[in-house]
Amino acid sequence: MVITAFGEPADDMTQQELEQLIARNADMVYKLAYAKCGSREDAEDIFQQVFLRFISRRPRFESPQHERAWFLKVTANCSKSFRAAARRLAALPLSENAAAPPEPESAIAEALSMLPPQDRVLIHLFYYEGLTSAEIAELLSRRDSTVRMQLTRARRKLKDILKGDEDDEF
Repeated sequence: MVITAFGEPADDMTQQELEQLIARNADMVYKLAYAKCGSREDAEDIFQQVFLRFISRRPRFESPQHERAWFLKVTANCSKSFRAAARRLAALPLSENAAAPPEPESAIAEALSMLPPQDRVLIHLFYYEGLTSAEIAELLSRRDSTVRMQLTRARRKLKDILKGDEDDEF
């Protein structure tokens, strides 16, 4: 049984079941959060918010698809809320001792980081999560035709960024 900080059972889910649920969804949640915000630290914060929301609400899933859809939707919503809260905070200058951002792992990762967040999310959901444009439209509360057009534009931007990198090498 999962025990809260106060020693009370969180619900009827065992620790092992909770760990399995987190293992099934962790990679997907983190990658979507990272695609939305572009920062490892922010993605980790969003990741925690998503799983805390799961623990506090204890939703019951009808199928693995329902579970996956719930985590995708909650991650998208938490990312949106996180970005809105970040905009409200006053910007502080970085200290001279601030660490440099981590280097991208590949040319594609670097190119993806150059895309606007909304384009990164579409690319991530379509290619990394394997969602159809109709599923993405439902998740993001958009029309399917809008998602298809936005995906086309995002691919074009990504292609232009990658093509620009090739031109720089010669």
